[in-house]
Amino acid sequence: MNRPHWALLKIFGGMAILAVLLWHLGSGAFVAGVRRVDAATLSAALALGLLTTVGSAWRWCLVARGLGLRLPLGRAVADYYRALFLNAALPGGVLGDVHRAVGHGRTEGDIGRGVRAVVLERVAGQVALLAVGGAVLFVAPSPAGARLRGLFTAAGAAPVAASVCAAAGLTAVLLHRRRGGSRSRRGPAALLSEARRGLLAPGVWPGVMLSSLVVLAGYLAMFLLAARVAGATAPPAVLLPLVVLSLLAMAVPLNVGGWGPREGVAAWSFGAAGLGAAQGLTAAVVYGVLAFAASLPGAVVLLVRGVAGLRSVVPQVEREERVRAECGAPQRRP
Repeated sequence: MNRPHWALLKIFGGMAILAVLLWHLGSGAFVAGVRRVDAATLSAALALGLLTTVGSAWRWCLVARGLGLRLPLGRAVADYYRALFLNAALPGGVLGDVHRAVGHGRTEGDIGRGVRAVVLERVAGQVALLAVGGAVLFVAPSPAGARLRGLFTAAGAAPVAASVCAAAGLTAVLLHRRRGGSRSRRGPAALLSEARRGLLAPGVWPGVMLSSLVVLAGYLAMFLLAARVAGATAPPAVLLPLVVLSLLAMAVPLNVGGWGPREGVAAWSFGAAGLGAAQGLTAAVVYGVLAFAASLPGAVVLLVRGVAGLRSVVPQVEREERVRAECGAPQRRP
C-alpha cells in the first residue's frame, strides 16, 4: 500500500472509530468533555505539558549526542513543541516528528542520522510506556486491573502489539520519507550499532531512562486530571490501569491527530471497570483537549520563526535590488 492510501486509511480509520462512539454513546460525552475544561485545568495542562516536553527534548538531546549530533536543549524544546503542535493539528500524528527529524538533520548536514535520532527517541518512549504499562496492567493490584486481566486473557497482547507496530510504522515513515535521500542501504549491524550508541551507551541510557519515566509520569498525571474533570471519583489505583490502556491505544496508527483509538479504548475500559463508557469517553475527550492546549506553545514557535524568516528574507531582497540598480541591471518587478 502506497503512502497516500495508507494516510487516508489512518484518517478514515480514526473517523470511523469516532463515528461508532458517537452513534452508540451520543454527542453528550463529547460536548461534556469540552465544556468541563476551565482555566485552572488548562493552566495545569500547560504546566504538565512543559514537564513532558522538556523531558522529551532532553531525551532527544541525549540520543542525538550519542549519535554524534549537536542539539542544544533550548532548541530541542522549541523544536519539540513545534512537532507536538503539528502532530496534534495535522492528520496522522507523526508529521511534526518528521519535520523535526529532517530539519535537525539538515542543520547538522546528515539527514539520515537526524531521522534515526528521532526514531530512537520515540522508540525509547514507547518502550518505557510498554514496560510500565505492562507492570500496571498485570502486576499492580487493583479491582479494575484484576477485571481487565481477565478480559484481556485472550486479547491482552493487542495494545502491546499495536504499540510495537506503531513504533515500527513511525520508523518506516521517517526512514523512507526521502526516497533517494540515501544512495546506499545501511546494514542491520550498522543500525544496531547506532541504536547502542544512541540508547545504551554508559553516558546515555541513565538519562534516557530517567527522562522517559518523567515524561510518562506527566502523561499519566494529565490523563488522571482529565478523568477527574470528567467526573470520575474512583481512587487513582482503580483509574491507573484504565489510563494506561488509553495511552497504549494512542499508539494505534488509525487516528486523526491522536483521536480515535484512545476514545474507543477509554470508553470500553471504563465501562468494563463499572465506571461507565460515557465517563471514559468524556475523560478521553478532556485529555485530547488538554493535550492540544499543552501543545499550543508550538504554534507560538511556528509564528516567531516564520516572522524571523520573513525579516531575514526582506533585507536580502533589498540588497539584491540595490546591487542590480548600481550595476544598471533592470530591477525585478513585484
